[in-house]
Amino acid sequence: MKDFSKILDKAKELEAKMKESQKKIKDIKVEGISGSNSVKVTLDGEGEMQKIELSDEILKEEKTIIEDLIVAAHNNAKVELKTKTAEEISKTAGGFGIPGFKWPL
Repeated sequence: MKDFSKILDKAKELEAKMKESQKKIKDIKVEGISGSNSVKVTLDGEGEMQKIELSDEILKEEKTIIEDLIVAAHNNAKVELKTKTAEEISKTAGGFGIPGFKWPL
């Protein structure tokens, strides 16, 4: 019965650490860049776009080019967000030996 008690204690500890980790993830800010810094997109930890910056030079380009650069910057930011989120989760879950654990993003 002591083993079961240890498992419950570990589960409670993991739950507390995961809640803390979720808060840290919400506070993450990442930036995606495309077109040699012509377009910058900032996402928060939940993947919501917080900011978009367009250089004055890029505004002289054709609409389709600007649209493609926005998509590329957004995709770049999403990759960065997944990396940072995975790092945060790894810090939390790593010590608990949960094989195959993936954060739902």
